[in-house]
Amino acid sequence: MELTTIWFVLIAVLWTGYFVLEGFDFGVGILLPFLGRDETDRRTIARTIGPVWDGNEVWLLVAGGATFAAFPEWYATLFSGFYLPLFLILLALIMRGVALEYRDKSDSTKGWDRAFFWGSLGPALLWGVAFANIVRGVPLDADHEYTGTLLTLLNPVALLGGAATLLLFTQHGAVFLALRTTGELRKRAVRAARVLAPATVLVVMAFLVAIRSGTVSWAAVGLAFAGIVGTLVATVIGRDGWAFTASAVAIAAVTATLFTSLWPNVMPALDPANSLTVTNAASSPYTLTVMTWVAVIFTPLVLAYQGWTYWVFRRRLTGAG
Repeated sequence: MELTTIWFVLIAVLWTGYFVLEGFDFGVGILLPFLGRDETDRRTIARTIGPVWDGNEVWLLVAGGATFAAFPEWYATLFSGFYLPLFLILLALIMRGVALEYRDKSDSTKGWDRAFFWGSLGPALLWGVAFANIVRGVPLDADHEYTGTLLTLLNPVALLGGAATLLLFTQHGAVFLALRTTGELRKRAVRAARVLAPATVLVVMAFLVAIRSGTVSWAAVGLAFAGIVGTLVATVIGRDGWAFTASAVAIAAVTATLFTSLWPNVMPALDPANSLTVTNAASSPYTLTVMTWVAVIFTPLVLAYQGWTYWVFRRRLTGAG
C-alpha cells in the first residue's frame, strides 16, 4: 500500500476518533438546557465531560496537523476556501472551553451555560456543512484555489449534512449522559435518546444517500443505519453501554461513508480536472516516511493514555457534590 493511501486512511481514522469522542461532548452541551432542570442537574451534566473534553479535542489538532504535513495542498485549499466556517468553529470551541472552565468559578452560571450550549451547537452543525461540501465538491480553479463564496457553501446538501451531524451528535450525547448518570437525570437522557432516534435515522440516511459514491460506501451506509437503530433498541431495553457503543459505530460509519466517497480525491472540484487527489496534494515520500515512523511509535502511547483516562473516570455521577 502506498504511503499516500496509508495517510489518507490515518486521517480518516483521526476524524473518526474526533467525531466519536467530541461528538458526545457536543451532544452534552446541546442537551444541557433541556435536561438540566436545576443547578445540580446542570453541574452534573457538565461534570460528565469535565475530565475528558479537552483530551477529546486533541484528535482535531492531530487531524489538522496530519493533513498539513501529509497533504499540504489539501490543507491550503481547505483552510483558505472554508476560512469563515472554520473560524466560526474555532471561536465556538474556545467559547465552550472557557464556559466549562469558568462556570463553577462564577456566582451566576446562566451566561456560561449559554456559551456552553452555543459553543457545542455551532460546531456540531458546521462540521456537517463543511464535510458535505468537501465530499460534494466545490469550485476550484486550475491553481486549486477556491473561487466560490460563503453562500456557495450553504447549498441544500451541505445544510442537510449540518442537520445530520447535529442530530447524530445530540443523540450521541443523550446516550452518553444515560451511561454516565443515575436517577431522574438518566431517565430524561433516555427519553431524549428515544425521541431523537426517528429524526436522526431519517436525516442521516437521506444525507448519506445523497453524498455516497462507490460500492464500499454502501456498506458504510448500511452500518450507519444499523448503528442508529441499534442505539434505539439498546436504549429501549436499558443497555446503556451497548447503546453508546452502537452510537459510536454509527458515527464511525458516517465518517467512513464520507471518506470512502471522497477517495481518491481529497478536495474534489466541480470541474474534475481541477480536483485535488491523494497524489497531487501529497508531500514528498521522505516526509511521509518520517511521519509514518513517528505515528507508529507515538500513536499507541497516546491511545493508551486516553484509554486510561476514561477508565479512571468511568463511574456514574449521582449529582451529589
